Amino acid sequence: MSKVIGIGETVFDILFKNGQPVKAVPGGSVYNSIISLGRVGAETAFISEVGDDKIGEIILSHLRDSGVDASSVCCFSGGKSPLALAFLNERNDAEYLFYKDYPNNRLEVEFPKINKGDIVLYGSYFVLNPVLRDKTKAFLKYAKDCGAILYYDINFRKNHVAERIKLGEALIENLEFADIVRGSADDFNYLYEMTDAEKIYKEKIKFYSPEFIFTCGDGDVKLFTRNFTEEFPVKKVDVVSTVGAGDNFNAGVVYGLLSALTEKECPSLLSKEEWCNVISCGLDFSARACTLIENYIDKEWATAYRQNK
Repeated sequence: MSKVIGIGETVFDILFKNGQPVKAVPGGSVYNSIISLGRVGAETAFISEVGDDKIGEIILSHLRDSGVDASSVCCFSGGKSPLALAFLNERNDAEYLFYKDYPNNRLEVEFPKINKGDIVLYGSYFVLNPVLRDKTKAFLKYAKDCGAILYYDINFRKNHVAERIKLGEALIENLEFADIVRGSADDFNYLYEMTDAEKIYKEKIKFYSPEFIFTCGDGDVKLFTRNFTEEFPVKKVDVVSTVGAGDNFNAGVVYGLLSALTEKECPSLLSKEEWCNVISCGLDFSARACTLIENYIDKEWATAYRQNK
């Protein structure tokens, strides 16, 4: 089976509820997805950076303990592993504060080998950041040239709205690399002040990627492909935390793609039934993550899920 390679930032999340810390776990958008994929038995590797400090040691150990190849995680000196404080409100949605101290030289790593049919998961500010752009773009081009399937989770946060014009070229390049694009209503509101999924698909996405997944919090998931459009209701659960909900949706979709693409070369060849199964995996992973005060699915659930598939 193909492997999954993620590229993205790594932070150490400290979660607060009612003003008090309740959990501290490694995090980061693509990081969360890769941890869940590793726990469900997928062959995974991660490209990122951490500090040469105690937090960095915890993060690297956590990756390996979840079955993720961490050999392409840069362990830098001259700075500190970044922290993210996540404050959960009454709906258990999070607001963030970030604390970062990076060195001048970053992401000094050797990229993992990529084979045709492998899936590359990328997204967030990490692959837009001008400081890292030459390296992240080189990796995405390498992956594309190797015949990988590229899954782009836009994940554009509110704190980068002032930079959206400056980041526009990198965003377009990321869309051009993508075989599948996933974006939320918040992403497109911050980027384009648009929230209508069909209009976003036709005006902003379809030219680059005919396969597009639109999410809207606890609203329906909308799938657009070159052949059909479909909507899927999210699963109703008792929400403990929404941190990682979208990241685990991505993980589930990628997990579904690993099975669906064993006999087909690209997502555009999937049937409607196959796509429905793929999205169902995403909804399963996301629902499970929302019931936990962590950023990923738990090992016990992952083992049972793999055995039942």
